Amino acid sequence: MIDIRILRESPEKIRGNLEKRNITNFPLDELFGLDKKRRDLISKNQKLKEERNKISVEVSRAKSSGKDAQDFISRMRTTSDEIADNDKQTQDANARLNELLAALPNFIDDGVPIGNDETANREVRQWGETKKADLDHIDISAIFDLIDIDRAAKTSGARFYFLRRDLTRLNYALISFALDYLRTRGFILIQPPYMLKRDAIGGAVILGDFEEVIYKIENEDLYLIGTSEHAIAAMHMDEIFNGTDLPIHYAGVSPCFRKEAGAHGRDTKGIFRVHQFEKVEQFVYCKPSESENEHQLLLQNAEGFMQELGIPHRVMLLSSGDMGKVSAKTYDIEGWIPSQGKYRELISCSNCTEFQSRALGIKYREKAHEESRFLHTLNSTLVATERTMVAIIENYFRKDAKVIEIPKPLVSYMNSLTEITPVKKN
Repeated sequence: MIDIRILRESPEKIRGNLEKRNITNFPLDELFGLDKKRRDLISKNQKLKEERNKISVEVSRAKSSGKDAQDFISRMRTTSDEIADNDKQTQDANARLNELLAALPNFIDDGVPIGNDETANREVRQWGETKKADLDHIDISAIFDLIDIDRAAKTSGARFYFLRRDLTRLNYALISFALDYLRTRGFILIQPPYMLKRDAIGGAVILGDFEEVIYKIENEDLYLIGTSEHAIAAMHMDEIFNGTDLPIHYAGVSPCFRKEAGAHGRDTKGIFRVHQFEKVEQFVYCKPSESENEHQLLLQNAEGFMQELGIPHRVMLLSSGDMGKVSAKTYDIEGWIPSQGKYRELISCSNCTEFQSRALGIKYREKAHEESRFLHTLNSTLVATERTMVAIIENYFRKDAKVIEIPKPLVSYMNSLTEITPVKKN
């Protein structure tokens, strides 16, 4: 959420930010009008209450002197009715104002390339040698009996899966390696609740947009989490940190649940784009002055993890029209998928500045007597295991030997297994 003072003092800044993000349908004039209407109603009500107090005094004087007070009483009733009506209008205006204010996107960082979509994204760097292949992860998994999509469709519907045999072990090997990777770097390990209340998740995302992505629990004030980021962001809602305790680094591990509406093509048949997946997430609370350095730290961790796994990848700085609305600046790390002959997003690394902390009421104070300030929040995937396993299967498949090699850092997490071999059939 943005500071409402910017709405009043620098409306052109908000309008310009929407233009840069290629958001053309936001009811900005309604937002400006509601803010003015709300302030006018509050001012009018203050005057009406002052008038009612004066009339009340006249009623008391009339009664104490034995005069007829009916005219004063009638005026007081009329004024009270006006106040009640104004209160209702103020509540309605305030509700709609907050709804629109919460839907405004974060201000983009000055370093973000301006553009309407992913074509304006800027490549920062590449790592690793790429190759092309004719078999994809679905074909390869069939050789090794690693994924069962058909039976998952029978039990759960489209875009679900059963992981089988050594792919199940590989999934947990990735999670264990990721947690150790971050723990040794000073991150506090967190396993969050898998469901969040509306006010908690609504402070971490723009709920009007995100409700189309996440699952709502019927007849409950609860949503299944789309990522541990949202739970960790809300974990400290309405708290004030001591500035000396910042920055704080968290490593969240959880399943993630997404509707993934609108996806099509081959992505819907394997495990690249699914309704349920596991993820280890980096999350940071820090002072604004530390924000950019922390963003680079998260990106460095994510790149290092991909390099440890030996997955060819590139780093992309997202354009204003392609990044999420909560983020001020986002890098994506795209892993190479040989069967597609292109890079695909595996990791997203974002600086949300004070957008989430303002919505969730999270602040810090340097000294006891100083005024508290909103801190900055940042997040980055370290590993989304299903997508990463797609990259591992395709990049580590040796067609001549009919084996899938295990990336070296994962071998110790798989009881020294160095390769996955085809299942022997009787």
